[in-house]
Amino acid sequence: MTLNIQSQVLLATRNTLRLPTRAEYLVDVDSDAEILEALRYARQRRWPVTVLGGGSNTVFAQDLVGLVICIRTRGIELIDERVIAAAGESWDHLVRHTIEAGLSGLENLTLIPGLVGAAPIQNIGAYGVELAGVVEAVHAIDIATEETLVLSNLDCQFGYRDSIFKRALHQRVIITQVCLRLNHSFVPQLDYLDLQRWRALQSPENVTAKQVSAVVADIRRKKLPDPAIVGNVGSFFKNPQIDADAWRQLQQDFPGLTGREQVDGSWKLSAAWLIDSLGLKGFKVGDAAVSDQHALVLINKGKATSQDVLALARQVQQQVMSRFNLQLEIEPVIIP
Repeated sequence: MTLNIQSQVLLATRNTLRLPTRAEYLVDVDSDAEILEALRYARQRRWPVTVLGGGSNTVFAQDLVGLVICIRTRGIELIDERVIAAAGESWDHLVRHTIEAGLSGLENLTLIPGLVGAAPIQNIGAYGVELAGVVEAVHAIDIATEETLVLSNLDCQFGYRDSIFKRALHQRVIITQVCLRLNHSFVPQLDYLDLQRWRALQSPENVTAKQVSAVVADIRRKKLPDPAIVGNVGSFFKNPQIDADAWRQLQQDFPGLTGREQVDGSWKLSAAWLIDSLGLKGFKVGDAAVSDQHALVLINKGKATSQDVLALARQVQQQVMSRFNLQLEIEPVIIP
């Protein structure tokens, strides 16, 4: 066996919430061959398998039994406007690499933490752009059968911060590669207010993907706590989406409510506004707290446990439901 199987591994440095969860067994893999070897090793011992990338969108509910397989594969291939990236590549590195290569389409997704393999699971999105708009295919290995799968964009069943990988295929496959279709011709997506304000100061014909990427990075740094400094997984709740009638009624009841109309006529509300309006910034359970910097972010102030974070999330959900009759859905993946 070529694998280095470790036992009783503390995962505090392997998840951006810095939760002190332990893995019964853990292995880092840097190739598809090692992934298959790890799966066979676990199957022989009848160990359950948990897949872990950068841990930037993961909340551990408890210690993990069995084998944790950490994806560390590398490689980016550019073929004209087609991009093939290994699951273990840094997402932000991929964004910057494609921009430097003269490709556009990912600039609004700059500085999102985590690895490439996690991106389609969450259908990551920011500033009016979702990954679903550029995915061509996702390659994966079936954990039970070791079969290689290639899922088309349609197969991935993308939705708002959602995909088949969070539902029918949750912890049933290991994503190995993501294939994207980008563009050499740049069409800026600047619908969000912060980007509109920036564009108003520019000469429209001179706007570049590199500039948009830099502006998005600056906005994110100002608005969101850096997970390298303060433990967090970014947005902890999805923005609720409601129909037009419900939007009009809520606007009457809560005049300051903010939202964005969607193409289907529904309205996506600001979960951050809902939480902030309840005065929950700084609210704590144990050492987990609602960030003072951004109400949508739950942070680890130093010694938070999984129980602290999940109890805090429930408290926020209950208060939003009580006040607004809206159910906030948790965005990161909860690993039981």
